[in-house]
Amino acid sequence: MEYLIVSFTHKNTDIQTREKLAFGNDLEKETFLKQIIAHESINEAILISTCNRVEFILSVNQCKDSGQHIIALLSKRSNIELQELLGRADIYENEGAIHHLFTVASSLDSLVVGETQIAGQLKDAFKFSMENLYCGQKLARVMHYSFKCAARVRTATALGTGSVSVASTAVAKAKEIYKDIEDVKAIVIGAGEMSELAIKHLLKSGFQVVICSRNTQKAKTLASTFEQEIEVEPYSKLEELLNSKRLLITATSAPYPIIKCSMIKDVSFQRNWFDIAVPRDIEDMEVSGVNIYSVDDLQGIVDENVVLRADAAKIAYGIVGKITIEFFSWIKTLSVEPTIKTLYTNADEIIEKKIANALKKGFIKLEDEQNINKLCKTIINEFLHKPSTQLREVSKSMEGDVILGATQNLFGIKEDTNMINKYKCEHALQTNI
Repeated sequence: MEYLIVSFTHKNTDIQTREKLAFGNDLEKETFLKQIIAHESINEAILISTCNRVEFILSVNQCKDSGQHIIALLSKRSNIELQELLGRADIYENEGAIHHLFTVASSLDSLVVGETQIAGQLKDAFKFSMENLYCGQKLARVMHYSFKCAARVRTATALGTGSVSVASTAVAKAKEIYKDIEDVKAIVIGAGEMSELAIKHLLKSGFQVVICSRNTQKAKTLASTFEQEIEVEPYSKLEELLNSKRLLITATSAPYPIIKCSMIKDVSFQRNWFDIAVPRDIEDMEVSGVNIYSVDDLQGIVDENVVLRADAAKIAYGIVGKITIEFFSWIKTLSVEPTIKTLYTNADEIIEKKIANALKKGFIKLEDEQNINKLCKTIINEFLHKPSTQLREVSKSMEGDVILGATQNLFGIKEDTNMINKYKCEHALQTNI
């Protein structure tokens, strides 16, 4: 068994590519995960799709074939040339895959270093795969440790202080643009998690807010969660809002642009629109008097964020490295010791059974039972000592799972099916994350 991550992020792809790769809903994710799992080399899979990344976290038998299979499927789905995707993809194997996952969970690989959303997005992706049986014990162990790593980074560094996200970065940019914030009414399109974050930061910064969503009731419910008064407008008024307000933040899950060039009219004021959705909500266009910022356009503020958090990030990377080593040390103990214990237990049961049978048939005397039992156990202990030592030693290598599995098959030892519960991963067991 090997670990593999196939990664497309803001680091190796532009937003035009990411929106072609993005998965807009659960049905798309489930369909693709089903195709992945059907491959003979892939055992378990988790898919995470956000505005800044599309990544596959995998337990596989063979890394190279598995990675090529996924990229080929992505090429077919996105209509992007296979060679282009192969050239862009970041592939992480085994220790590199685990280190990368822990880095992602700790928000060190995010566009905005230290943003708090990614851990929740990982939990949601993990929960989705668990519930739909696309992952199990092997990736549950990995995810358990990734959340543990993220928690330790938050506790030990200042990366988690303040609220940092793509939404907060967009609002920070808006604050730079508008000096008289109280006179600016911002339109927020959408009523999901990203919209909620945007509203929170807008209100905190002193902006007035109008929510516009296809789901008016959901928008009203969202508005009611804030102490400040927030207007809710029906989606039918979107075009009117676009041409009457100076600031817009849009973050819907629409699979296509909802704001078209044809909807925009000439007005006497400058407009600034922030599109933090992937795929983008705003059609690719250039219109006089309208400044459009996509996720990738916020890089300037992001760079400042990286500089400010550089010392904390250095400490965090050290923690990630240590926990990566800790994970592999921990994982190697999970099956080796239970397997060795089972070997000895099975041998003891055979000795007791054979001695009892020999006594019954009169092959040995009752007064010799104890000495014969000790002799048999001494023989078994000496016989199993070297294989046990070898198993413990080989467990430290990447071939450990393969050799351990062969040993279990050879001796008819079943792996503990309650291992997930024994080494509890709360995120695998919760019904609501």
